[in-house]
This record gives sequence, C-alpha cells and structure tokens, in this order.
Amino acid sequence: MGADAEKVLRTFLDEHGRLISMPAKAGKRQVLLEHIVAAFEPGVKMTEREVDAVLRAFYETDWVSLRRYLIEAGLMARADGLYWRTGGYVEV
Repeated sequence: MGADAEKVLRTFLDEHGRLISMPAKAGKRQVLLEHIVAAFEPGVKMTEREVDAVLRAFYETDWVSLRRYLIEAGLMARADGLYWRTGGYVEV
C-alpha cells in the first residue's frame, strides 16, 4: 500500500478501523473500498444479511450505500440474492 493510500485510510477511518465518512472523490473512495473488501474472502457467497453484518462493522450509519459502492466498483457481485467478493483487488 502506498503512502497516499495510507493517508486516505488515516483520514477516513477512526482508530478502530470504522469509516468516519465516505469521501466524495472517487479515487479516495476506491482506496477505502479496496480496504473494506479485504474483509470478505473472494468467491464465498453470502446472503445480504451476512454482507450487511460485515459492512456495519465499518460504517454503521450507511452500510447499504457501502454495499452498493462495492458492487458498482466491481469489488463485489450479486445474483439470486447472494453476494460475493470478486477476484479483483487482493491484498498480498
């Protein structure tokens, strides 16, 4: 992770790793989404309720928008009521 990405995380996450606010700029939002999606194992299918439980730990006030952002960014996918992390960004 680069210095710019670390700065974004320090700016928008509190000391417990929870999202303080969603950045308006797409690039900063992408950094946060890539960080958050690491909480999901790639390819494991989950119900909406299960996904929401994970996302609430990051953003209690608007986890629904967070889920939508992850899907729009291609980091998660959904079909037939199930969600899963795509093969996109993987932290090594």
